[in-house]
Amino acid sequence: MLIYEFVQNKTLQELLDLQRSRKFHVTLATRLRIAAESANALAHLHSLPRPILHGDVKPANILFAEGLVAKVSDFGCSTIDEKTQAVVKGTPGYLDPDYLLEFQLTAKNDVYSFGVILLELLTGKKPLSKERTSLIPIFQGAMESGKLVELLDSDIVDEANMGVICQAASLASQCLANPSSSRPTMRQVAEQLRRLALADEVQQCLQPPLMLDGLILTEMGSTTSSWYTGSGTSGVYNLENNVVLSTEFAR
Repeated sequence: MLIYEFVQNKTLQELLDLQRSRKFHVTLATRLRIAAESANALAHLHSLPRPILHGDVKPANILFAEGLVAKVSDFGCSTIDEKTQAVVKGTPGYLDPDYLLEFQLTAKNDVYSFGVILLELLTGKKPLSKERTSLIPIFQGAMESGKLVELLDSDIVDEANMGVICQAASLASQCLANPSSSRPTMRQVAEQLRRLALADEVQQCLQPPLMLDGLILTEMGSTTSSWYTGSGTSGVYNLENNVVLSTEFAR
């Protein structure tokens, strides 16, 4: 019997879909915080004495607990260290092309998949269009030509935070780099995202209330947030606590 924590507040996939439909606005601070927590959970898995490689990192597998704490879930494709391999399925759009060459899952494959998620958070676009066109080469071309701003989600573009956005985009580019050996570790990614999420220029913009099927997210301060429902239950966490909570986490 497997017993899991009940995580009641939807997934990052649902949040991104509603953001794309312009039903509400998700600030850069909230996006970077979610990314930092998710990266920290993956870094924790990779740092275990017997590292766990997730194998299917995608927005649908990032769940939101009370306080919008991000938790990594669904280990159906996971393996324990690089020596003990299972058949990895992965998800088109998030699966590292390097894996498709050798079918040997490594920690850097998870880094690639996370880079796609970070790219989604910055651009608001899906990794694969309806015509099956990949967002990755479009993003890489925009970075090389200096046209990144044209690809970004207009909801987060602001002169004051463009420096942070460019750093986050550069980090996403590093996560997607080939060969995979040139990519940063998940620990390095998590540390940089945490620093960016706490930047003063990012924290100046408070998160407007979000509504998801009766759930409302309200920003209680520059780095705190709370989910609450009609039951009156609530939870408030700052970013420091969120990162700690998120590493217990990997469900």
